[in-house]
Amino acid sequence: MPVYFIFFYMNLSMITDYDIYLFKEGSHCRLYEKLGAHPLEGGVYFAVWAPNARYVSVVGSFNSWDRGANPLKLREDGSGIWEGFVEKARVGDLYKYFIVSKSGYEAEKADPFGFFFEVSPKTASIVWDLSYQWKDQEWMKERHKKNALDSPWLIYEVHLGSWKKKGWESLSYRELAEELVEYIKEMGFTHVEFLPVMEHPFYGSWGYQITGYFAPTSRYGTPQDFMYLIDRLHQEGIGVILDWVPSHFPTDGHALAYFDGTHLYEYEDFRKRYHPDWNSYIFDYSKPEVRSFLLSSAHFWLGIYHADGIRVDAVASMLYLDYSRKPGEWVPNIYGGKENLEAIEFIRKLNECLYRDFPGIQTIAEESTAWPMVTKPTYLGGLGFGMKWNMGWMHDTLFYFSKDPIHRKYHQDKLAFSLWYAFSENFVLVLSHDEVVYGKGSLINKMPKDWWQKFANLRLLLTYMYAHPGKKLLFMGGEFGQWDEWNHDRGLDWFLLEHSTHRGVQKLVRDLNRVVKENPALYELDFSHEGFEWIDFSDTDQSVISFLRKDRSGKNIFLSVFNFTPVPRYNYRIGVPYRGFWKKIINSDALEYGGSGHGDTEAVHTEDVPFHGRPYSICLTLPSLAGLYFTIALS
Repeated sequence: MPVYFIFFYMNLSMITDYDIYLFKEGSHCRLYEKLGAHPLEGGVYFAVWAPNARYVSVVGSFNSWDRGANPLKLREDGSGIWEGFVEKARVGDLYKYFIVSKSGYEAEKADPFGFFFEVSPKTASIVWDLSYQWKDQEWMKERHKKNALDSPWLIYEVHLGSWKKKGWESLSYRELAEELVEYIKEMGFTHVEFLPVMEHPFYGSWGYQITGYFAPTSRYGTPQDFMYLIDRLHQEGIGVILDWVPSHFPTDGHALAYFDGTHLYEYEDFRKRYHPDWNSYIFDYSKPEVRSFLLSSAHFWLGIYHADGIRVDAVASMLYLDYSRKPGEWVPNIYGGKENLEAIEFIRKLNECLYRDFPGIQTIAEESTAWPMVTKPTYLGGLGFGMKWNMGWMHDTLFYFSKDPIHRKYHQDKLAFSLWYAFSENFVLVLSHDEVVYGKGSLINKMPKDWWQKFANLRLLLTYMYAHPGKKLLFMGGEFGQWDEWNHDRGLDWFLLEHSTHRGVQKLVRDLNRVVKENPALYELDFSHEGFEWIDFSDTDQSVISFLRKDRSGKNIFLSVFNFTPVPRYNYRIGVPYRGFWKKIINSDALEYGGSGHGDTEAVHTEDVPFHGRPYSICLTLPSLAGLYFTIALS
């Protein structure tokens, strides 16, 4: 053993006793600073967790993939970590770990903590330096205000590989940093949410089958290129949310599955290990080392890449042991229940760790059941998330809009029901990628009837969504009425914007974003019943609903009225609480949005006619399939 390596191992090992304590306790949040490949003066330090291996070496372009050239040494502290220093290795070199298990299993594995990977279908890790000169200091200093729960959240959900294409090629991170950033800024969205950018071997998984939990996919550029994209978004005042998948991982032989000849990262029992929905493996949350791995991954994207939040995918599949399983196909917990106690403990620890270390961020749960207190603090027994996707609102609303308007009067309860639970959690209203794939149809093709009614219904849906309590998320293409379902192999159909109807939908979304940001009544009390008041939800025969939104001061009042039929309503009386001029802010049937221009009065004055239990009322013309916003100035 070279003298330099002996000195390094004895005196300069990157792993301390405290690291090992935290690792084995399941609370290490910064393992990416210790494990993996780290360039140092004179070479690269490697460390990998493989407790059931009897031999581990580093193979790569620096040693001609010689399995005997650079063996690693097993630490004597019982951690199961192998480490060593390779003098010939440099930044940019390809590498893997060659592992021989105690049972004789042999495999070359990509680095679980690799910062960069070859472009798929190649699978080697790349030694990389993550140095980058950030220019988003102003955003980082003030982002706690932009990311606060009482701030506007207008999220544009994006799959980076298919937002726009150059021929058949996806845009690079650097190209997206110009075109996508400019588009989001021009449209007025406050945040962008990226489908998983973490390295994944199968492009068709959209990033949800992750093999590189510490690496942005190399399909679009280097780690620094992705940093540049986030940096540019921040410089334009746009927050960045990253989809993150701690619920399952693919079974690819080069990655985490059966890593050291045992089920190391995944559960050993097949009834807990295998995920029937995705043909993948489930992380073993009972192992403290696995919990430390996942905690560190989430921490990594918020710390190293300056992300403003993570959206945790498929939380329900983590919470329930019987998720998508038949009787006899799952193992109850120690109390005989179906709750995964280990996953619950991990989720709470995750949120505590992230909010402690990054107070300006938010975590968002995709949780599709009625699990209680998802967005309540852990000290109250909650899971500790900042927000939760409102899947119930999405399903009920799309079900309602799919109906022929003549039948909607029989389903008005679907619209009213969401307000019974709207403030039980901190909800995000979502029209996401999941709703425009697998034969479900695009948003506009979910709308019934003829071409004109499809556009009118889409504009009505968007206007209704933006008025409803909760933060907002819209998947790319929905903002201009993409006809085709989303296809990850194609770019969006931007040519549709040559048509005035599609431009009209896009302009409506742009104006809705602006109106929300300018009016605290539409965001400040999204999660409180104090910010919402029904005027009327009982007019089922005419399929009209109306309600008020209010800000914390009570001086910013918004009236929203929606006509869900293709029949205009004339002299439609609405009860209001204040006398004066109610100024029209949005009419989704306006000519500029591709509508008919019906009901385009600028303002209406109250009459001293009590109605709907209010002392005053106004008479409106409600256009066909349209939503109207009004506001009143209060002293």
